[in-house]
Amino acid sequence: MSQSAIREYNAKKIIKQAIDKYSNSSIDFESRSALVTPNTSFEDLARKNPWLTQEKLVVKPDQLFGKRGKHGLVGLNLDYTGVQNWIKEKTSKKTTIDKVTGNLTHFIISPFISHEKEYYVAIKDEEENDIIYFSKQGGVDIEDNWESKVIEIKIDVLKNIDDIDIGAKLGELENKVICEARESGLGHKNLIINFIKTLYKIYVDYNFAYLEINPFAIKNNKVIPLDVVAKLDDTAAFESGVNWGDIEFPVPFGRDFSEAEKYIKNLDAKTGASLKLTILNPKGKIWTMVAGGGASVIYADTISDLGMGSEMANYGEYSGNPNTEETYEYAKTILDLMTREKSQNGKALIIGGGIANFTDVAKTFTGIIQALREFREKLIENNIKIYVRRGGPNYEQGLKMIDAAGKEIGVSIQVYGPETHMTEIVKLAIDDFNSL
Repeated sequence: MSQSAIREYNAKKIIKQAIDKYSNSSIDFESRSALVTPNTSFEDLARKNPWLTQEKLVVKPDQLFGKRGKHGLVGLNLDYTGVQNWIKEKTSKKTTIDKVTGNLTHFIISPFISHEKEYYVAIKDEEENDIIYFSKQGGVDIEDNWESKVIEIKIDVLKNIDDIDIGAKLGELENKVICEARESGLGHKNLIINFIKTLYKIYVDYNFAYLEINPFAIKNNKVIPLDVVAKLDDTAAFESGVNWGDIEFPVPFGRDFSEAEKYIKNLDAKTGASLKLTILNPKGKIWTMVAGGGASVIYADTISDLGMGSEMANYGEYSGNPNTEETYEYAKTILDLMTREKSQNGKALIIGGGIANFTDVAKTFTGIIQALREFREKLIENNIKIYVRRGGPNYEQGLKMIDAAGKEIGVSIQVYGPETHMTEIVKLAIDDFNSL
């Protein structure tokens, strides 16, 4: 699974869109929000969202970092003019969050709704279970009171949430929640349980990887999400993309895409395959070109476990049966980056992966070989050694092709098939470095 964080604005939209479909009884979910970007016209935004000029508002950055209240980055009970002034002030200078400095560029505006009681709910994955966390005391201090205030509900991934008695699972917390969650004589027990079940159904069917609402309030039988953090399994776009809508996976606060990362991102957007690239250390000695998101994690972990994490230059994947041209463009980008600057004792390129199910190894290796031939002189000049391990459709042909190409262009390429453990080539590469 590849987890990609999304903006609070988009998370609220997705939940609102799905909540009536998945709820056993109607849930009034407060989803009104407006997103401000560097290109936003405040006049146009108000025309599209008349409530902005009619109600008191809350404004905060929407750039994938939390604890905004603790950092003094939440504007409360403001009118629309006050919101605009608040945003202008915050965008006029760089901001430091947890030792990361960057510009604030995106903000979410929501109605300011006074309330007394706050709750916490979150959902995450485990290998065999999903876990729902719930507390009757949400807010910024939830982590400090985790053991005593938060209840954990494990859901077997093979079970239907409707067959689970959430009320009983809440145990001792349930009675406290229900007793304290009454307004105007109306108990919220059924609403809270229905909301938790509905949220879980959306989580599963929309391929969320993490979902947290901290806190949410209930007022006049309306569920009011005050802060939302969400991640999607971006490899499930083929299945859930139509439900996500025009989703954006923004870069984390304080980080900008390099030109190479932008190029691969644009290439990825134009194909049904998956092409991902993150530059970790452009001067690193260990570069990877790994087929598959899961394999990428394994290779990265192995490089770190063997003491070369600081030398890991990049992280990413090419998978989903990219064609020869797409693989060539991906490989060419990697080779260009790793040959820009020389390194003492040279560098290693690990071309790895598991055993492919449907990716044509020979076809993808044809694109890689084309790039290797193009960069022949730079590869030799930079003393780059290449380690290959692959299996899957046409892997024998692909391995023979890349082995022959190495001999042809005079570049050291060690080639291994599925009989060799997937990560063994990492140890081979690191042992070669250590022997120099």
